[in-house]
Amino acid sequence: MKIPSDATPLSKKLLAISIVFLFSGIVVSPLVSSEIYIQENIKSAESRVQEQELDLLRGEHYLFVNAAEDISSFHIRYSFPPDYNYQVPIMLEILNDSTAEILHYEIENDTYEPNKVVDFTLGPLEKGSLVSLHFYYWVLVENNDYSDLPRYVKIPKRCELPEEIKPWLSSTDVVQANNILIKLKAHELKDHTTNLLVLAQRIVHYAKWHRFPFYCLQLALGTLKGQDALTTLFRNGDCPGRSHLSSAFFRTNGVPARVIMATPHYSFWFQMHFMTEFYCPGYGWILAEVHNAVVPYEAKNQIIMRICSPQDEDNTGHDYFFPKMTGVERWLWIDNDQVIPYYKDLKEGSKLNMFPEQSLLTDSVTAQFAFSLTEMVLMFYEQYLGSNLSGENLQYFQNAVTYQKQAILALKQSQEPEGYLSFMNRAYTEYEEISI
Repeated sequence: MKIPSDATPLSKKLLAISIVFLFSGIVVSPLVSSEIYIQENIKSAESRVQEQELDLLRGEHYLFVNAAEDISSFHIRYSFPPDYNYQVPIMLEILNDSTAEILHYEIENDTYEPNKVVDFTLGPLEKGSLVSLHFYYWVLVENNDYSDLPRYVKIPKRCELPEEIKPWLSSTDVVQANNILIKLKAHELKDHTTNLLVLAQRIVHYAKWHRFPFYCLQLALGTLKGQDALTTLFRNGDCPGRSHLSSAFFRTNGVPARVIMATPHYSFWFQMHFMTEFYCPGYGWILAEVHNAVVPYEAKNQIIMRICSPQDEDNTGHDYFFPKMTGVERWLWIDNDQVIPYYKDLKEGSKLNMFPEQSLLTDSVTAQFAFSLTEMVLMFYEQYLGSNLSGENLQYFQNAVTYQKQAILALKQSQEPEGYLSFMNRAYTEYEEISI
């Protein structure tokens, strides 16, 4: 598959309209007035080729670790953005100011799809030494503003739900959907409504604002504690607690819901952010920014890092700043207990943030093509990154990665996607040449 690099905006519009014709099954009869027929169908095709927003997002991560003892090489597994819903990763970029000795790294499937991790193999550390990893995640987003979301969706019955969705109805260590107190509050929030979207608004509003002054006091004093749903019901909580509480309320009312780890854009650096997704029959998963009481929440506002499974909820850790703040799902794993993540004040030490780099409008067919092409290039990139390539194969891989970087730069510098598509097509062509 190749994209002409000299395609103009007009030619791409004609291409988009042609594709719509192709899949619409249009048959032109010689007995019909061709001029009127074609004009009518061009208008119909143009109406179906809607504008679509594409966004380029850059996640920036600093991870510092120190050694409590002399250690040999070790592994750090760090969450990598999944190819999921409205986002697709373009590539990982490790910056030259990283001080850790990186022996090897590759992107791997996590236990629970579609989650991914980067597996870093790092060199030996002496006791007391502090080293860093500094890297970018580049992500393309085909934004969803939820303008097509119906105003009324009936709260589903369990028998109406797909089997693969039902695990997110379960009660877990931090989402205690079966607790009687949570059940009472969940039913109170539902009241007599049968509209899932009304219920969602009530849940996120309550999770954010209940006992809010007490939450502010805890945050100021540094006394935040357990982030499980039940504790959050009594004390309010930070973003993990609010995500757990809202998920419990949804599940108690028969709506699958799950915790999402994400990196939004803030004016400050942070550790990790937690959000909630709930399942909407006939539509799919809808993202809610519970921490700010906003639902639904547009895809372009964050990079999704991990979709938490019920098993994640049963295997939580503690916050890196507040030692008594437990019940927090993990986004990094180190295979040596003597290597400790170093967090200081989110100015120095480990931290992360997301930065929107570009936002543009194009036709929906071009946007979908850009998304699909990025997925195909990502498949090759993940396959060959960290592989033992040599000779021509190594050269093809290096050429492809260079084109991916050029594609990112082209998208940053233009309101048109043609340059991005051209360079990503070249990357795809280089990857196809690799023979193992």
